[in-house]
Amino acid sequence: MEIICSDNSCPVYDTLRMIGNKWVLLILAQLMGGTKRFGELKKAIPEISPKMLTQQLRKLEQEGLVERTVYAEAPPKVEYALTAKGLALEPVFEQIIIWGRKHGGRP
Repeated sequence: MEIICSDNSCPVYDTLRMIGNKWVLLILAQLMGGTKRFGELKKAIPEISPKMLTQQLRKLEQEGLVERTVYAEAPPKVEYALTAKGLALEPVFEQIIIWGRKHGGRP
C-alpha cells in the first residue's frame, strides 16, 4: 500500500494528529462500548490523571470524535459518547484488537 502525501494533506499524519496517543486510544476504546460518565472513564483507565482525562476529552470534542452531554441536575451529570465520526473508527479498533491478541504481550 502506497501512502501519498501532498503539501496540504497526509492521511497518516491527519489520523495520528487526532488519535495518535495512548490516552486517546484508551478513551476511544472505552467509548466504543457506549456512553460513559467521567467517573466511569476514570475507573476504566486508572493510570490516567483526572486533568489528563479532561484535556483528552476536550481534544476529542474539538476533533468531532466525542460529544459531551450535560444534564441540568444537581450534582451536574455529564456523559461522553462517540459521534458518527468517532464510531467510524470501529473497524480500526477491531484490527488493533486482532493485532494485539496475535502479537501483543511482553516479549
